[in-house]
Amino acid sequence: MDGKVIFSVLVDSAGQPRNLMFLKPLGNELDKFALQVASTDRFTPGTQDGAPAVIGQTLEVSLQACVEQTKDDAGNKSSLYRLRAQPSQAFRPLADSPEEAVLAPNNWSWGNPEVSAPETDKVGGSVKAPVLLKSVQALYTDAARKARLHGSCAFSIVVDRNGLPQNFRLIKSLDFGLDQNALDAIGQYRFKPAMRDGEPVPAQINVEIDFRLY
Repeated sequence: MDGKVIFSVLVDSAGQPRNLMFLKPLGNELDKFALQVASTDRFTPGTQDGAPAVIGQTLEVSLQACVEQTKDDAGNKSSLYRLRAQPSQAFRPLADSPEEAVLAPNNWSWGNPEVSAPETDKVGGSVKAPVLLKSVQALYTDAARKARLHGSCAFSIVVDRNGLPQNFRLIKSLDFGLDQNALDAIGQYRFKPAMRDGEPVPAQINVEIDFRLY
């Protein structure tokens, strides 16, 4: 599995990436690999009048990965992503990015079990709701189709400052495997994060997935 993820990024005068936001996510686990690569790397800083300066850029992270199917002790299947080669990165002028792009703080905590879930803001008032950038279709299960089951299930999720869905909680169930398929789909959603006074903030929202037979 290969792919390219594109971010907005600010590189400070020390060459550290301070702000990141998805511009063109893939909607799979490679987004998280790319975010990890971009946020931990160091770059040659830009200059202005011969002195180091903060520069806004579009950053393209290209990844090559393979997917291994694994099972836990209970027999549940899962996918394990492994990089096949060193990621490559390329800068482009920030002017190519959309005007509505928001540069989010680079203080994400994906993959760090020692970091607790962030405090979240409630949407409304000064907090603008997250905006969905990328979604995927949740799939029917054979059991649900055979039972002619239709309806909707719903989850409460937290959209973090980088626009990734976190902290899933089922609040309305359909069963027959549809809840899990809905969860798998929502995990691939990507958002423009919630905004408060011009700054991105983590926010809790509800996501409802409809299943209909035609």
